[in-house]
Amino acid sequence: MATVKVSTNKKAKAKVMRQVSTGCAFIQATYNNTIVTVTDLNGNTLAWSSAGACGFRGPKKATPYAASMIIKTIADKVKESGLRDVAVFVSGVGSGRDSAVRALNANGFSITSIKDLTPLPHNGCRARKARRV
Repeated sequence: MATVKVSTNKKAKAKVMRQVSTGCAFIQATYNNTIVTVTDLNGNTLAWSSAGACGFRGPKKATPYAASMIIKTIADKVKESGLRDVAVFVSGVGSGRDSAVRALNANGFSITSIKDLTPLPHNGCRARKARRV
């Protein structure tokens, strides 16, 4: 029987923050919540946050105030990476979509473009058959 020696000295790996000057902000605003993800140009996530992660519960999660608090926490997270220019992609019909974009501008980000990715139905799926009574 061969014995295997396991090393017990684990070194804490220092987290290396990439220096990114331009990125993308994806805002998903639903009726129940608002989720914001900030990525670099390749799509690698730099930071994300949601109203639930910021401590909001129930109907307060979909408010414009919650959206502005989400952006504030994201701005603190990506401060070390040097992100300045942001292309904004908004999807959803929630009440936090406009205030999230305004909060990005207020927290020191330069918005280069705003694109709406909300899916629009074009004739939709096939309707069910008529009910016979």
